[in-house]
Amino acid sequence: MAFGSFNKSGNTAPMAEINVIPLVDIMLVLLVIFIITAPLLTNAVKIDLPHASSQTNLTKPDNIQLAIDADANVYWNGEKLDRAAMISRMRSVGKAEPVPEVHLHADRNTRYETVADVMAEASKAGLSRIGFVSDPRPAAP
Repeated sequence: MAFGSFNKSGNTAPMAEINVIPLVDIMLVLLVIFIITAPLLTNAVKIDLPHASSQTNLTKPDNIQLAIDADANVYWNGEKLDRAAMISRMRSVGKAEPVPEVHLHADRNTRYETVADVMAEASKAGLSRIGFVSDPRPAAP
């Protein structure tokens, strides 16, 4: 593993080969360490658990289809409502358990102020799960 020698023979060319023996030694030592420690990392206790089948009792929340057209008219599941009726319905369903999701369908030409107002009223009523529904088809030119 010496890079030079004591003889003065004028051969000063660099060494062109790599000594891989130390690298192989280190890799073998690491391999032995991993082989020894791998079984120690799995410390699971093997027990025979009883088998039982049961249905989870999850009630899926309903969703409310809330639509707003370009003239700022609000429709609750297809039924046209004024602002006071919308707020009272939101408060009544906001107390339900589980709280339903609101699927908001807003017309392309609806003012942002109207959408923000409906979302604020829904949040005040406890309807925090609001999703915007859009048309996945590309717009016609």
